[in-house]
Amino acid sequence: MRVSHLSVTDFRSYASAELDLDPGVTAFVGPNGQGKTNLVEAVGYVATMGSHRVANDAPLVRHGAQRAVVRALVSRAGRDSLVEIEIVPGAANRARLNRAPVPRAREVLGALRTVFFAPEDLALVKGDPDGRRRFLDELLVARAPRCAGVRSDYERVLRQRNALLKSAGAAVRAGRGDVRTLDVWDTHLAAAGAELLAGRLRLVQLLAPDVAKAYADVSSGQGEASIAYRSSLGDDVSADEPPGRDLLAARLLDAAAKVRSQELERGVSLVGPHRDDLQINLGPFPAKGFASHGESWSLALALRLASYELLRADGGPDGDGEPVLVLDDVFAELDGGRRDRLAALVAGAEQVLVTAAVPQDVPEGLEGAGVDVMDGEVRKVG
Repeated sequence: MRVSHLSVTDFRSYASAELDLDPGVTAFVGPNGQGKTNLVEAVGYVATMGSHRVANDAPLVRHGAQRAVVRALVSRAGRDSLVEIEIVPGAANRARLNRAPVPRAREVLGALRTVFFAPEDLALVKGDPDGRRRFLDELLVARAPRCAGVRSDYERVLRQRNALLKSAGAAVRAGRGDVRTLDVWDTHLAAAGAELLAGRLRLVQLLAPDVAKAYADVSSGQGEASIAYRSSLGDDVSADEPPGRDLLAARLLDAAAKVRSQELERGVSLVGPHRDDLQINLGPFPAKGFASHGESWSLALALRLASYELLRADGGPDGDGEPVLVLDDVFAELDGGRRDRLAALVAGAEQVLVTAAVPQDVPEGLEGAGVDVMDGEVRKVG
């Protein structure tokens, strides 16, 4: 799988840009602030319908424009698919596949798969749980695009249940509350939450061995990494032996009943996948607050490399589903040893897109095509 052509209109800093891309390594080189990351961000958006830099779509549309359009020609096993996404802030995005509109934009998910390395990845280790939950959910959708609907359903039910908790809580405190409607939403939350939770637990179970191996490769064997799923349901819910969906739904219902008075008081749902975390360990200790800066980088890289290995395995024996690797200004953040080891690990990928401020930031092991990016102009070299 690779992107053979990328086109953007009114995306970020670009009024328009067109670029043919080759297999192997392509390095986008230019000073900071010239638009290198904007181009690879567009590739990532086609794959995930989201940005690795911002939480909403408004900043993706060029100032003064009403919409942005991203087009990617994706080549896979000798077949080409044209994916077009129209980004409209404040409204539902529109998408086309091979020039035919699709009913919902998320139906183009799966046409392109990427694994994105970026400086923001350090937050996977040092940041808050929401970033780690997003990491799991995006990988879940990359493996099985239908999970985008599961995730969306859970978020919708959660919003509606929280709104009801706030209004019902106020009514209860005024002595006129009737919370029977909450029983219905408890059932909805348990059903949607159990499906999302089951997917995450299975994913962590599959990911754990690759994380351990990737950390050993990146760090040159300095320490052992492991991951574990931490559920709001307690320690009896583990990725080592994931419970089935029916049992998870029953446990979510039971847990919600036990904390209902607290939920009514606070106006938020206190149990469910939205309260969970991916625990990352270095040896016997949680990495957050314990790992050094270099160790944290190695752990973040291990998570991405493990994701790549899992998606590549999903692609089948012919490898036609191997994801595109994007390394956005990563090498400037790494010491020499980690730079060289990471380059060696990814050099054999079907397509690798690298951004760097200067050519010297691209390791020798990742030689390939070059693209100069300067003042919004994109020019292939070499």
